[in-house]
Amino acid sequence: MDAEPRKDTLMPKPGPAAPEPGSPANGQADGAQSPLDTGVAHIARVYDYWLGGKDNYAADRAAGDAVIQAYPGVITTVRANRALLTRMVRYLADEAGIRQFLDLGTGIPAASNTHEVAQSVIPGARVVYVDNDPIVLAHARALLTSGPAGITSYLDADLRDPRPILEQAADTLDFSQPMAVMLMGVMHLISDADDPLGIVTSLMSAAPEGSYLALSHPAADIDADAMANAQQRQNQMQAEQVTFRRRDEVARFFDGLEMVEPGLVRAPEWRPAGQAEAQTTAALWGGLGRKA
Repeated sequence: MDAEPRKDTLMPKPGPAAPEPGSPANGQADGAQSPLDTGVAHIARVYDYWLGGKDNYAADRAAGDAVIQAYPGVITTVRANRALLTRMVRYLADEAGIRQFLDLGTGIPAASNTHEVAQSVIPGARVVYVDNDPIVLAHARALLTSGPAGITSYLDADLRDPRPILEQAADTLDFSQPMAVMLMGVMHLISDADDPLGIVTSLMSAAPEGSYLALSHPAADIDADAMANAQQRQNQMQAEQVTFRRRDEVARFFDGLEMVEPGLVRAPEWRPAGQAEAQTTAALWGGLGRKA
């Protein structure tokens, strides 16, 4: 199969080209660049494919199609995740008055990125994006585009090691003031062996009182058989292994936090714009918790 990026005139206008293996990245970022292997599916590019993006390769599309075959609802699930991010960021900026966002597991830029939503409410909002995919790195310039009052930055870093993330994020964010830690559709990439609860605890321990944790996670207990097949196919065909979790397992990430109503629910049910959105098919848990 070829390794040419997908071309589709109905897709968004092209962004920066993906970097060649071993070459410097086309963007502003901190940290070392990982090599780009287009022959192996990568979750950020598979996700981009599911969203109808253009920054994916043959291996990504094959893995994406295999998961669709196992669980056709994956398309509405990833779209529900993007919609949830938008609703949560708008709530945080508008109702909670949060002006700082640490967005981990950024992914390839799509519509309504965190800084766009936050700065549409609070022009001076500050956003730090974190990811470790070379194609996301190539889009760093787009992610760093901000309004004149706001500030954004991008860190090339691994969520499994929060300490350097927190140290570098402090160049942009004021850790004496409340912030939102965004973990939207990323913690399933952290295996139990890598202590996902410890990672979240480290991040939230560094955030001051009044901060929030926004988190979504693929559900092992919604349409369980199909999701089990989807997890198996992803783990067979892409570089990153995934672990889908039950609601009670996801709820543990919010231990010690005050849940914002309606609590930990299916993503479309979290403050939906209307009944149609609430009834969207999505095997995804989502919630927002406040550090008191």
